[in-house]
Amino acid sequence: MGNSGASAAAAVNVSLPESAASTAPNAAKTQIIAIYGKGGIGKSFTLANLSYMMAQQGKKVLLIGCDPKSDTTTLLFGGRACPTIIDTSAKKKAAGDAVTIGDVCFKRDGVFAMELGGPEVGRGCGGRGIIHGFELLENLGFHEWDFDYVLLDFLGDVVCGGFGLPIARDMCQKVIVVGSNDLQSLYVANNVCSAVEYFRGLGGNVGVAGIVINKDDGTGEARAWAEQAGVPVLASIPAHEDIRRKSAAYQIIGMPDGEWAPLFEELGTNVADAPPMRPKPLSQDGLLNLFAGDAVGRDVVLEPATVADMCGKSSLDKPSLEVIYDDV
Repeated sequence: MGNSGASAAAAVNVSLPESAASTAPNAAKTQIIAIYGKGGIGKSFTLANLSYMMAQQGKKVLLIGCDPKSDTTTLLFGGRACPTIIDTSAKKKAAGDAVTIGDVCFKRDGVFAMELGGPEVGRGCGGRGIIHGFELLENLGFHEWDFDYVLLDFLGDVVCGGFGLPIARDMCQKVIVVGSNDLQSLYVANNVCSAVEYFRGLGGNVGVAGIVINKDDGTGEARAWAEQAGVPVLASIPAHEDIRRKSAAYQIIGMPDGEWAPLFEELGTNVADAPPMRPKPLSQDGLLNLFAGDAVGRDVVLEPATVADMCGKSSLDKPSLEVIYDDV
């Protein structure tokens, strides 16, 4: 992708923790941002609306769905699924034809979008599918494309190599996590931060730019995690019936002049300008302490099992086979 000497501007409306050590923003013209989160937490909803709003703000945006569910672009395209790169490649190869840009990349109101796809259930590894998909993108000239932003939608539950590709290989400049006020989504967000720190220790340069709190019911656990982990909150999307209903109907709500436009306008600005930070992942106990004890079962006592428990009957003393000689 094309390069320029312009550096990223200071973050707007983003509260950056002073204790977190930031890295210098990448000077490349294109910002490649990987978005991670637990399955079902709202990554695709967030990215479809974010990419749409950024395009309306005059940015040239490419959205790449990297989740085997292939639902990122479905929301962007109003419920219509687009052909995936992996499926298209297989069909073209069988026919002896080459894959072209027009086969896998589609547009809506200034947003360019494509889906990597994944293997059929039980017939392959999703992580290897991701790796294969990016190899195909490179063959199509990925590194020469001219975009302001490339947004990658990654499933955060899976921690195998393929899904960690952008972090492990410095394919992106920064990571954004999507979470909510529940333990499982914050566990995934925390895991992603741990992966970032691990690869930083191996010489990597990827940082965490922030968290988007989706379905925010105001209980505050996600904000507490963000504060302790040294991760800025880029936006808080409320748990609102209008948002839920429109999202279920594959409607874009991040449109200029719409009711939710200010929310996504601010998110677009924050995503663009937030610098990559070094996070401070919490321990398992640290995560649990964000929640009330009755919500996560901290009052449960670990009771050791016995052989009798495992066998379903009382264990019998068995004579030793050791030969014991009387003293002579």
